[in-house]
Amino acid sequence: MNPNLYVVLMAGGVGTRFWPYSRNSKPKQFLDVVGTGKTLIQSTYDRFKAICPAENILVVTHEEHRSITKQQLPELADNQILAEPMRKNTAPCILYASQKIAKLNRDAVMVVSPSDHLILNEADFQQTILKSAEQAKSQDKLITLGIKPTRPETGYGYIQFIDSKSPLKKVKTFTEKPELALANKFLESGDFVWNAGIFIWGVQAIIKSFAQHLPDMNEIFEEVSEKISTPDEKAALQTAYAQVKNISIDYGIMEKADNVFVWLSNFAWSDLGSWLSLYEHSAKDSMNNVISIDALTYETRNSIIKGDKGKLVVAQGLNGYLIGAFDNVVIVCEKDKEDLFRRIVNDIKAKPNGGEYL
Repeated sequence: MNPNLYVVLMAGGVGTRFWPYSRNSKPKQFLDVVGTGKTLIQSTYDRFKAICPAENILVVTHEEHRSITKQQLPELADNQILAEPMRKNTAPCILYASQKIAKLNRDAVMVVSPSDHLILNEADFQQTILKSAEQAKSQDKLITLGIKPTRPETGYGYIQFIDSKSPLKKVKTFTEKPELALANKFLESGDFVWNAGIFIWGVQAIIKSFAQHLPDMNEIFEEVSEKISTPDEKAALQTAYAQVKNISIDYGIMEKADNVFVWLSNFAWSDLGSWLSLYEHSAKDSMNNVISIDALTYETRNSIIKGDKGKLVVAQGLNGYLIGAFDNVVIVCEKDKEDLFRRIVNDIKAKPNGGEYL
């Protein structure tokens, strides 16, 4: 294995769109969402462990999830779990990990990946990562993975590329979650791919990009960098995170830099970003229902019935619904109302006792 290859798994999200299955204490990445016997973060870790030295895999998560990360990935040493004191989106998370890796290996090539995506043909994925890493070792490229679209999906970001003979293509534009008409045009044009949110770059290349495009954030982290990997790291991070702005790596760097490339990929991928996407990737019964709980159904079709063990759900006359019974919450709603879940969670936050349901 390549000793210069490092993997950073981002595991700091709270999985709002999978509420009430995903809760603050146990977000989506720590759940066996698709019923494989492994949680999403365990599957992601195993996928990368096959091509990267185990000691070179880092997980960035929120401080409150340090213990569950260690519980689910007991192979990780304590210094492989990077605990953020607060959530400030993906740019600070990635800069923190980059500073950590730069101290260990200035020649490192980093793969940055969400910990909660579904990837089916893993051998193809692993080869894509290794080929991209080979391109990134020159420390002058920022590479992202693009998935050939199979439908006009409005829930994904898109990347437009400049065509060339190589599978590594120069990025022209990024577009976030387009309306359906525009997504159809992207599909027809042939020069747009889905943005998988998986990045490959040299550690020097990304730190240089932070210095160029997010100089204030870079300066703040440079001031505390000497305390990273020391007993003073936790206090230094608290100071840094309190000062930096909340911004994604896409907005902060990828959409601004002129050395961004996309590797066109063919592996089957989903960000499992909604109940509808879970439904699409799950086994179904003769009425097209996805059921993972004791249930009796009558004239019910195209629905998801999911919940804690020990509960019986009875459903009649439903078409296209989510029926979920988790802990102290029962939810019944149309399964494709993706935007509704953020509204529900915000409404619950406003309740005096809302915290106990999140």
